[in-house]
Amino acid sequence: MKPVPVGAKGKFEQIVETRHLASELDSSLASVLSTPTMVAMMEQAAIEAIKPFLDAGESSVGMSVEVSHTAATPPGHRARAEAEVTKVEGRRLEFIVRAFDDVEQIGSGTHRRAVVDAAKFNDRLKTKQKN
Repeated sequence: MKPVPVGAKGKFEQIVETRHLASELDSSLASVLSTPTMVAMMEQAAIEAIKPFLDAGESSVGMSVEVSHTAATPPGHRARAEAEVTKVEGRRLEFIVRAFDDVEQIGSGTHRRAVVDAAKFNDRLKTKQKN
């Protein structure tokens, strides 16, 4: 892994489609961008922020997410997530994350990821697989 500078930024955006809605999780929920989808977008923005610094065979895994989802986003809006590296401790990284729609900020919080050797990670995972 190359040194990841504090301040490195990434973003991810997509149009909110039916598959992204809370009502797809449970029909009693509103037809708006689901919190899990927003969190996934924030994680993807963090991944984009550090991709240029990963060596061949490296990947990253999420460690924690603490966010608030503060505004609803209907289908058809463009949703955008942004992440900025705020702390680097070896292979552990912290980010501030924010999400927006066409009108306003819809969420914010913090996220932590760890850079891993993909082959070693997959080898450890094999010990948990059921036969």
